[in-house]
Amino acid sequence: MYMYETTYHRPTTLTDAVTLHSEVDEPAYLSGGHTLIPTMKGRLAAPANLIDVRRIPELSGITVTVDRVVIGSATTHATVAASSEIVAAIPALAGLAGSIGDVQVRHVGTMGGSVANNDPAADYPSAVLSLDAIVHTDRRAIPADDYFTGLYSTALEQGELLVRIEYKVPEIAGYAKFRNPASRYAMAAAFVSKHRDGSVRVAITGAGNAGVFRWTEAEEALQGSLDPRALKGLSVDPDTLMGDMHAPADYRAHLVAVMTRRAVENLGRARID
Repeated sequence: MYMYETTYHRPTTLTDAVTLHSEVDEPAYLSGGHTLIPTMKGRLAAPANLIDVRRIPELSGITVTVDRVVIGSATTHATVAASSEIVAAIPALAGLAGSIGDVQVRHVGTMGGSVANNDPAADYPSAVLSLDAIVHTDRRAIPADDYFTGLYSTALEQGELLVRIEYKVPEIAGYAKFRNPASRYAMAAAFVSKHRDGSVRVAITGAGNAGVFRWTEAEEALQGSLDPRALKGLSVDPDTLMGDMHAPADYRAHLVAVMTRRAVENLGRARID
């Protein structure tokens, strides 16, 4: 099998990256590459020009304030997991980052790559949605509820580059996931957060037919009490969930309920069981 021709670019500034994307044929931004590279290997994508954005200073870094955690899109999972500031502000977010894949994946994979591709097995989309984040690009700011539009689909327009994500610091949050035993990515995972205005947001990843989604019934049940027992009897319609070689839809529905209860049990913890 022959290898199609691909030109690799490594711009050093945000402006250069965006300009290059507008000038070359069939471009694709490359960050950690854990969604794009396997897609290319499977001949499902064949960009003529790869634009590596990992070394652009404007896309890296962590800023923590009283009510916000802002993370550059090229920041690696390992960096997020090891940040004492994030552990103090949103322990569940650090725990989520530390649970992704394996050590090698965490030191190469980036937050922005995960969120930009909206891979159904990705962890970060659940944090973005549950923490009512704002996705900042080179053009605009997109609220989390408007950002995810479907499986491998987001509100990002052609050539638009994700620059940073601004997370709200919640009153408390928890995360739990059932890992695929081979890849250790999520087969079903839940991120639960209670915000300072009293609202509860529950986001599910790894399971939905359309990718990450909010489980509003669970939000309503937990509104009165952040107690796992409040979720008793709740279930997600299997018709809305994926079924594949790893798990049928009805089993994923069971996993969603179990992981949501565990996320509530993990509230305030950086460790993900």
